[in-house]
Amino acid sequence: METPHKAGFVNIFGPPNAGKSTLMNALLGERLAIVSPKVQTTRHRILGFLTEENYQIIFSDTPGIIDPKYKLHTKMMQQVRSAVEDVDIALFMADVTVDPRDFAEMMEELKIKTKKILIINKIDLIKDKKELKSIIQAFEEKVKVDKTIAISALKEKNTNTIIDAILEFLPSNPPFFPDDNISDRSTRFFVSEMIREQIYFIYEKEVPYHAAVLVQSFEDLPHVIRISADIIVTRETQKMILLGTKGALIKKLGTQARLRIEEFLGKKVFLELFVKVRPKWRDNDNYLKEYGY
Repeated sequence: METPHKAGFVNIFGPPNAGKSTLMNALLGERLAIVSPKVQTTRHRILGFLTEENYQIIFSDTPGIIDPKYKLHTKMMQQVRSAVEDVDIALFMADVTVDPRDFAEMMEELKIKTKKILIINKIDLIKDKKELKSIIQAFEEKVKVDKTIAISALKEKNTNTIIDAILEFLPSNPPFFPDDNISDRSTRFFVSEMIREQIYFIYEKEVPYHAAVLVQSFEDLPHVIRISADIIVTRETQKMILLGTKGALIKKLGTQARLRIEEFLGKKVFLELFVKVRPKWRDNDNYLKEYGY
C-alpha cells in the first residue's frame, strides 16, 4: 500500500532570542531567516518549505512574542496571531535558561489546540547533565505538549530528531507549493532582510531597532545584479551613526551585506545604500505599509 503524502504548516512560537530563526535555517539547510545575537531581529513571518518525495513541511518563523510599544510591534504580533490561525503543528521554543512557569504562561495565551512539540534550545549552555535533566523535567511539568525535544539549534545538536517528530503528527495532504519553491517571499524581501541583518551585527544600542530597509531597485543584468536600497532611521543622529566617520561604517555595511547577498543569489552584486530620516516611522501606518509591515 502506498504511503500517503503528508503536508502541513509547522509554526515556531516563542519569546525573542529563543533561537527560532536559527532552528528554521537548520531544519531547511538554508539561511532564509536572518539571525543576530540581539532580540527582536525577526519582524516578519517567513515561510520556508522543506519538500521531499513523501512530505512537504511548511515552516513558519514568527517574531518573538512581546508586549507591543509601537505600531511596528503591533504589526509583528498580528503576524504571530495569523500563525496561530493556520497552524497544523506548533513548535514551542524555549531558551533552556528561562523560567518554565513564565514560558508556560506565555504559550498558554496563544490558545493553540493542535499538536504541540516543545523545543528546549541552547542545551549546550548547561554543562551539568543532572541539572539539564531537572530543567527539562520542570518544563515538561509546566508546558502541556505532545512531545519534548532538547536541542542546540546553533550547534545543530538533536535537530535531526525534530523532522521525525513532525512527520509523526503531520496530516495527510497533497503539497501546498511547487517543489522547487523554498519560500513564499520575494528575492527583494530577502535582500532587504540581509542588509538589515548586517545592521544588527555592526551597530549598537537603538540603531538596529529604529532602522528599516527598502529595496528601491533590483536589476538582474547579464553579469551583475544592481541593487539600490534605502535605510530608514528615525533621527538625524542615527543617520550619522550609520554613516560613521568619513562614511567608514556605511562602507563596511555595504561590503558585508553585498557578500551575504552574493552568497544567497550566486551572482556578483553591485549594491548602493542610501540613508534617509523618517521621524516616528515605527508609529506611522503609511510608512509601515511602504516598508512592508
